[in-house]
Amino acid sequence: MHGAKKHLGLLPQFAAMPKSNGRTLLNELLSADALKLVDQLALPSKPFTRPNQDEVTRGELALAMTQALFARLAQSVPEAMRYVERAREQGRSITFDHGAVRTVLAASCGALPSGEAAITRILLPLGYTLAGIYPLPRLKMTGRAYIHADDPQGIAQFFVSELHPEGFSATFQRTLNTVLGHSRDPLSAADHDALQDLRREGHLPFNTALKLLPALLRCFARQHPLPSLAQYQLLLQESAEMAWISTEGQTFNHATDRVDDVLELAAQLRAEGFAIKDQVEVSSSGAVRQTALRAASVQRALQGDDGPQLHELPGSFFEFISRGAQPGGSLPADMDMRFDSGNATGIFKMTATST
Repeated sequence: MHGAKKHLGLLPQFAAMPKSNGRTLLNELLSADALKLVDQLALPSKPFTRPNQDEVTRGELALAMTQALFARLAQSVPEAMRYVERAREQGRSITFDHGAVRTVLAASCGALPSGEAAITRILLPLGYTLAGIYPLPRLKMTGRAYIHADDPQGIAQFFVSELHPEGFSATFQRTLNTVLGHSRDPLSAADHDALQDLRREGHLPFNTALKLLPALLRCFARQHPLPSLAQYQLLLQESAEMAWISTEGQTFNHATDRVDDVLELAAQLRAEGFAIKDQVEVSSSGAVRQTALRAASVQRALQGDDGPQLHELPGSFFEFISRGAQPGGSLPADMDMRFDSGNATGIFKMTATST
């Protein structure tokens, strides 16, 4: 059975997160239900579980941020929560492989940096480095993978995509700029100063980290007002991805469990009634295989001719990935942590519709 298999390179079975700086931060910020979800995650093998100290390292802060984002997504995506409960019942931990965020390289983003800079300005100080660039020409986007320098396998990666408006019509571009033009910056001057200190020193005083973490989490949200129904429909005609960004912004698009056999898991979940993708995406190398659950439905109030009305739209979703070894290597040391443009394009379709 899949549930009895070990997650390569990480903890094989469920274990509550021990006392650490990162856990202390989360204890201060998250609800008991969210902490229960964090406890379901496998822990990195690197020493991010040291006893409480006065300083929080960039790795500890990055780990805490990714764990909080995982919990937030699981709480907002019913199928993800159902899967986490399934893993808990099996006594199996979840290995958080990566999360994804969508951005737009727009001419006008208000107070928010345009494109991936809205996210990389926090990832780089946290210790993330650019690991790969993935053209997505069918979507008129570019994806970039950011991996943590201190523990590439143990701390979740980020797949940050950037939409290129110049590939669309002039009307689309004008609408996009209007929608995004009033974006706000969720980071204060003090937050920017703390990030500069973190990038320079590699650590922060505990109380500074405690103040910074909520600000980091605020970056993973919609920063602009909701579009009108007419604006949403116009964007949707040319790009389902931009339509999604118009209502969800930089919300965590999906979170991913790294498993040993995606094909086997997909068959099991389908038999159990999960709304899972029809086929598994396989990378050109054959080493990386991905599939996903259908996106959750969210209700958003879009302004129409008769005032604001609730509309049921695609939200976030949950994904699964299997990673083989790089050519000539062996697991877990030589795990292929790369992504694949074809796989990514297929996974993007999950937010074209919802359950």
